[in-house]
Amino acid sequence: MATHALPGPGGPSVPGKPRDLTPQELIPVLLREARKRLVPLVSIFAAVALLTLLVGVFVIPRNYSASVTILAKDSDIIQPLLEGRAVSTGVADRAGMARQILFSRKILEQILAIGNWKEANPNPVEQERLMEEIRKRTLIDSPRPDLVQITYQDRDPQRAFDVTEAFGSMLITEALATKARESRDAYEFIDSQVSAYHAKLTGAENNLQQYRSENVDAQPGSATDVNARIVSLRNQVEQTRMTMQEQQSLGASLSSQLSGESAVSRAQTRENLLSSQYMELQAERDRLMLSFTEQHPDVVRVTLQMQDIQQNLARAQTRVDPPLPGIESAEAQANPLYRELRSQLALARREGAAAGSRLSAAQSMLAEELDRSRRIAASEGALAELTRDYEVNREIYQDLLRRRENARVSMGLDEANRGLTLKIQDPAIMPLRPSGMRLMHIAAAGLLLAIVLPMALVFLLARFDPRIRSARLIEAQSRFPLLTTIPAYATPRERRHELYGKLGSVTMILIVVLAYVATYALKMSHA
Repeated sequence: MATHALPGPGGPSVPGKPRDLTPQELIPVLLREARKRLVPLVSIFAAVALLTLLVGVFVIPRNYSASVTILAKDSDIIQPLLEGRAVSTGVADRAGMARQILFSRKILEQILAIGNWKEANPNPVEQERLMEEIRKRTLIDSPRPDLVQITYQDRDPQRAFDVTEAFGSMLITEALATKARESRDAYEFIDSQVSAYHAKLTGAENNLQQYRSENVDAQPGSATDVNARIVSLRNQVEQTRMTMQEQQSLGASLSSQLSGESAVSRAQTRENLLSSQYMELQAERDRLMLSFTEQHPDVVRVTLQMQDIQQNLARAQTRVDPPLPGIESAEAQANPLYRELRSQLALARREGAAAGSRLSAAQSMLAEELDRSRRIAASEGALAELTRDYEVNREIYQDLLRRRENARVSMGLDEANRGLTLKIQDPAIMPLRPSGMRLMHIAAAGLLLAIVLPMALVFLLARFDPRIRSARLIEAQSRFPLLTTIPAYATPRERRHELYGKLGSVTMILIVVLAYVATYALKMSHA
């Protein structure tokens, strides 16, 4: 029997709210609503369960996964022996290297043939779509720096195995070939650079030699030699000038001494000479007197000469005659000191003349060296540019020679597969069970959803239906006391209808159970 809200004395009653029902009141209400709507709820349960089962069997594909692990290991014996000589061509990001190789068009076209996709003769657009699907279903990872793991998923387990195995072998082949090709390309490139820089070095050397041959002063160290020569000549000029001044001063001093020594020597030597002549005449007169008388002409002559000498001697003792400039008397020339001073004066004049000659020669050479220094400074910029160009090209050329030899050794290692070893660590195996969500998982989730969904609908109906379903709410909202409650009784027709509903519900539940059991049995038979 349907229940309705009773109007209060002050007007119509406010419909009951879900929160007014206590948990003890809500559970019986849920059970009554579930019994009243048993057939729709069971229908929803069966529909959700069967639909989920169909989706798990026919819609969601079963993917089989196969994986292969490749070990990439550098040589432990050759690497220490050739350290610093061979250039390592190992790849740090091995997973990235594997993706670059395996996802290339060349490899994917071979995979299409191995996976029997080309048997359907796909057009270019379909081939691109298949290649993109293969890329999406292929996972390349590096669990460790020296491992590369390739995982491929496919609906066909045999194809998953074949493709994964082909990926592993192709990666090893292409990686080794790529390393050898990279080493060879590197060697050829460096060799071409060596040839190019050899030509540049030869040209720079020829330009430098030609410039040096055309400019004699443009030699290494010329500026240093010229500067040292200029300093030496300047010192020589200063020393020669000082020597010349010293000799000139010495010559002037000797000339002064020579003039004074000449006058004194003249006075002293004249008196001595007169005395000597007088003594000679006295000796001659004594000799003549032995043979002749005083009146003899010779005796008279000698006597007169003696008298003249006496007069001259008396005059010499009273005064000294001034020396005549520029006139050198025989007496003066006979003075030893005068001769010594004259000799020193001549030597001083010779030394002064020699110093003057040396000074002129040194000044001339100094002027030449200064002019040479200016020429060197003018050519120093061009020489420095040519020298710098030659040095730079020589350094680069020598470095390229070393690198070419290292590249040659590396190329030999890669061609002999000695530098890096690639081998299959874990080979691919035939997948026996699908990966990802299995049918049993989908079926369990479908059963859970089929149970929860009807219960949620009944809860929402009882919770948000505005009809009053409790006697307590009538008293609370109408503010009148409740005298009694009249239970509802089903008619025979309603009881038959309820029985038919229960039978139909049981039948639908049995159908769901049988469908799940048959699916499980079929799966086990194909496993």
